[in-house]
Amino acid sequence: MSETASRATEARRLLRRFRTGVAGTRSVRYEDYPYTAALPFCTDQQGRIVVFVSHLSEHTKAFARDAHVSFTVSPSNPDFRPEARLTVLGRIGGNDDDAVAARYLRFFPDNRRFLEIGGFRFHTIDPDHVRLIAGFGSAHWIRGDAALAEKYPLADAEQDILDHMNNDHGGALLQYCRHVHGINATSAEMVGVDCDGFDVRCENRLYRFDFDAVACTASDARAALVRLSKSARQ
Repeated sequence: MSETASRATEARRLLRRFRTGVAGTRSVRYEDYPYTAALPFCTDQQGRIVVFVSHLSEHTKAFARDAHVSFTVSPSNPDFRPEARLTVLGRIGGNDDDAVAARYLRFFPDNRRFLEIGGFRFHTIDPDHVRLIAGFGSAHWIRGDAALAEKYPLADAEQDILDHMNNDHGGALLQYCRHVHGINATSAEMVGVDCDGFDVRCENRLYRFDFDAVACTASDARAALVRLSKSARQ
């Protein structure tokens, strides 16, 4: 893998670890000023940012006028130590894909009630440029399309994998939580799986687990999970 490709993968994997970010648009009311808003998000299978917003919100009005947005993720750190963070510059648009909606709602199930209220819609950001701050003195611009994963067959198997892991391997999920995040819990639920890793809800929090290699297929994901289980038992 080239250094450029490696940085792009690093950026995508970093983005997938976060659950909230700050969206920046141009204010509709005060046109000379930027307007920012904190939003919960997940990523789709390729690594695009997915948000769920009301048509009444200030940022949605801004999206409608100008689709260009920034979206920044950064660790919550009161000392602002030089930890990895990034900003995505791209264009946002509505997304009515059922698979995208289902994936988002597994991450944020409480938002399902807003679907019943109406006036909310899923949006995705197509990245044009990504600014990765990997650490002190390590800053890189990355092409947006380079930061996206390919459309792998794994995407179509996501729900089957989730059903299998949650129904048949709950103990393994608890083992992963202890091994990787030091969490001793009594229940865990896998809510998403993609080519870079998977996400688990444990003790009412979401935790990210990276695969040790890109998983293109369901078989690749299974092999990665088996390797993680072996590592956890050592």
